[in-house]
Amino acid sequence: MKNKSSQKKAWKTVQIARHPERPQFLDYANALFEDFDILHGDRLYGDDDAMVGGLARFEGQPVMVVGQHRGRSTRERLKYNFGMCNPEGYRKSQRLLDLAERFNLPVFTFIDTMGAYPGVGAEERGQAEAIATSLAQLSGLKVPVISTVIGEGGSGGALGIGVADRVIMLSHSIYSVISPEGCASILWKTADKAEQASEALALTADKLKKMGIVEYVIDEGEGAHLNTERVVEQLRDVLNTTLAELKLMDVNERCEARYQRLMKFGSDNPGLAS
Repeated sequence: MKNKSSQKKAWKTVQIARHPERPQFLDYANALFEDFDILHGDRLYGDDDAMVGGLARFEGQPVMVVGQHRGRSTRERLKYNFGMCNPEGYRKSQRLLDLAERFNLPVFTFIDTMGAYPGVGAEERGQAEAIATSLAQLSGLKVPVISTVIGEGGSGGALGIGVADRVIMLSHSIYSVISPEGCASILWKTADKAEQASEALALTADKLKKMGIVEYVIDEGEGAHLNTERVVEQLRDVLNTTLAELKLMDVNERCEARYQRLMKFGSDNPGLAS
């Protein structure tokens, strides 16, 4: 009975994370940051609207902001490719993070994607390589990096901008190696068991915090679409506190802590690096 209740709770979280009225990246960017100047293009192939980023100010300080935007109307969703980035999106984020490193700008990333775009063209243009390069780049950045999961955090598409000193999740967001439907299709050969898979994946913020995958959970109440202003202010406070904490750390100390944070994932004792 308890397992059934837990499944329903996890599945409800998945549904809220996908709610059509849920605030998206540009909603948070415009509410949290001033002078947000969006930059375009990867300087190699083209521009990917699913990955949005640029220079901004946070509490008066220059920063770099990067996030995945999904769109709401059918026209917007097609424009932003439902938040599923092509290689150009990850290479654009790499270009922006290079700028952040050069000018010593803290980095804020916002995750909201079902996953990277799996089309043939994306694979031909090096989707896996682009994500791998992004992981390596983020692992070695000397500036503070803070990631926030605001909706869905799906697979490598999310990790491409998710390697950070601190990871924050909204309480009704999800973060997982695969979607519940994809997991169910692999394990049970049917997407009908997505509810069961959502519990098995441990994709909710509270479980991920217990495992040490995320550091902070922002309470949304019944959902960020119902309490947007309150959620934004809570998030602003956590981002401000976290950035101040990271800026006090020595650069080498911060990089080593980020490395150790990654190495402990999957260990038997979440408090120790494997």
